[in-house]
Amino acid sequence: MNRFRLAAFLCALSLFGSTHAETPRPALPLFDAHLHYNWEPAPHLPLDQVLALLRAQNVTGILATSRPNDGTRALYEASRSTARDLWVVPFIRPYRVRPDIQTWMSDPQTEQLIATEFARGYYRGIGEFHLSGQAAAAPQVKTTVAFAAKHDLYLHAHADDEALEILFRHDPRAKIIWAHTGFSTAPEKVEAYLQRHPTLWCELSYRYGITDGSGRLTPEWKRLFEKYPDRFLVGSDTWIDERWDSYAAIMGGYRQWLAQLPPAVAEQIAFRNGERLFQKLTK
Repeated sequence: MNRFRLAAFLCALSLFGSTHAETPRPALPLFDAHLHYNWEPAPHLPLDQVLALLRAQNVTGILATSRPNDGTRALYEASRSTARDLWVVPFIRPYRVRPDIQTWMSDPQTEQLIATEFARGYYRGIGEFHLSGQAAAAPQVKTTVAFAAKHDLYLHAHADDEALEILFRHDPRAKIIWAHTGFSTAPEKVEAYLQRHPTLWCELSYRYGITDGSGRLTPEWKRLFEKYPDRFLVGSDTWIDERWDSYAAIMGGYRQWLAQLPPAVAEQIAFRNGERLFQKLTK
């Protein structure tokens, strides 16, 4: 083979290798454990666009909530008819309108709202609800925790550290999905909660400090994920329109740091924990 043919052969080989190296791998499936499809007075995206967006991002399951609960019901009903490829885990949100965030824990209508929605027969939890400090000690909150325990429901709690501890004082058996994992609660304190409460799982939307400025997992969080791979969930928290518009970037951000973990650990956090917690209840 002369040098010209050799050069052409090496060039073709290089292009062949490059083509195969750049073949995209299927995106890691995700279970979105914090998705809101709010209707006030209408959703930001129509239902068909939401379903298309979830498919495009290989989101195979969602923990669905909405304000009011119409959006959750629409997603759940779609999963039983036109969107059977999407697995929807519906939670009851104790809000009708946004101001209920501040008053649900003292509103006498909250108990009836939860009971009415629960009677539909398919809800698997209550929340996301907001609590700060001693507000978690309100009688209505204690009643909600008791209702969840009686009916084997999860609680999706947007709570600070004090409120989280009060929820567990109401009932140490409470099954809590901790929205945002306390936002900025120190990793060592998160670990202490995980050790103390075997029915606590940490959802990671808006969770600060997981990565450094270059997108690398911090050593503290990498160690925590590898030690407790069965206790974490990812979520989008589409509470405002901008979060829907940024949905692809949010999911891509999770996949970026999940890729820095051992594959088995990454899969657990990405989607297997959601399947393990909820699948047997909804299928």
